Amino acid sequence: MRVKVCGLSLPEQALVAAEAGADFVGVVFAPSRRRVTLDMAQEVARALEMWYRMGVPRPALVGVFADAPVAEVNAAARACPLEWVQLNGDEPVEYCLQVEAPVIKALRLPPGTDVSAALARILPYREALAPQGGLLLVESAVPGQYGGTGQAMDWTLAGQLARQVPFLLAGGLTPGNVGEAIERVRPWGVDVSSGVETNATKDLSKIKSFIKRARATER
Repeated sequence: MRVKVCGLSLPEQALVAAEAGADFVGVVFAPSRRRVTLDMAQEVARALEMWYRMGVPRPALVGVFADAPVAEVNAAARACPLEWVQLNGDEPVEYCLQVEAPVIKALRLPPGTDVSAALARILPYREALAPQGGLLLVESAVPGQYGGTGQAMDWTLAGQLARQVPFLLAGGLTPGNVGEAIERVRPWGVDVSSGVETNATKDLSKIKSFIKRARATER
């Protein structure tokens, strides 16, 4: 079970997630209230590198983009540097293959999507990205938004998909429900953003609690 904490903007948030055992931490370059500048992302990257130099395993740094020019994405990935690029827009498979860093492709499924339609959407990305070690993230679609909405995925559908395709489950997860989500869906990993916020700000105690409860369920 992998755990990703997304939408971070400060080094201390990343370090709390690292100490608690997160596998990935994300900074958002896409249009969002959580959007960071390159300088802010580099501060997070430097903090994680210092953590690593102390001999402690650290989470991988993920940059989140949505329908940005691929040259812009690659330039940011090199400058930060980013270990993963997450694509939250409507990027086609061909676009994903032009990204220089390993890709996490986020796929938003509208409410009412059945298993066949979901697989038809997911499998082309899975087949293209798997040889390069790429990952998938699945969440519920919210019109006009690219993620971080707090809208829960249909866990029944997600569980059916997880038996066929590994992915990160996102959307509506909190410290209070992540254990149930893992038990019902059995995803490859879980992703949280708004679920560890208080008054639209990352809450360090909620970050710790989310990771702790995800790990407890895994055991």
